Amino acid sequence: MTPATRAPTRSRDGRPRRLRDVTPGRRGLVLAWFGFTVTFGLMRLLTWLIHIDVAGVGDVSAGGVHIHHYVWGIVLLLVVGGVGVVERSPRVRSWLGLGYGVGAALIIDEAALLLSLEDVYWDDEGGISIALALIVIGVAGSLLVLTRRPAQDDNE
Repeated sequence: MTPATRAPTRSRDGRPRRLRDVTPGRRGLVLAWFGFTVTFGLMRLLTWLIHIDVAGVGDVSAGGVHIHHYVWGIVLLLVVGGVGVVERSPRVRSWLGLGYGVGAALIIDEAALLLSLEDVYWDDEGGISIALALIVIGVAGSLLVLTRRPAQDDNE
C-alpha cells in the first residue's frame, strides 16, 4: 500500500494517533497548544536555571540591557502574522500554529511583568503569569477535546 492509499492509523475509539492523522484544519490548533505548553515549561526551566546561577546559562542582553523573552514572543507573533496574511497552504498553516503557540507562551510567561511594568518574575506577583499560562493550557486543551468531531468526519 502506498502512503496515499493507506488508511489513517487510529486508536480503537477512532481518535487519530499521529499528528498527520489530525485534520489539516485542526492541526495548526493542536500544534499551537502543544507549542505553547512545551515552550512555557521550557521557559520556566530555563529561567529557573538562570535564577539559581547554573554555569553557562544566563540572560540575553544587548548593550547592557536585559532582553526579556516576551520581546522574542512579540517578534515571533509578528512574523507568524505576516506569513499568515500571505500564505494559505495547510502545511504552512500547521507550522504557523506551532510558531503562534511558542510566541504566545513567551509573552504569557511574562504577563505579570507586562501588567506591573516591573520585573516581578520571581516575586509573589509573578504567579500571575503561571496561573494565566495554566488557564490557557487547560482551556485550550479542553476546547480542542470538546470540539473534536466524530471519527467518521475526520477525513477532510
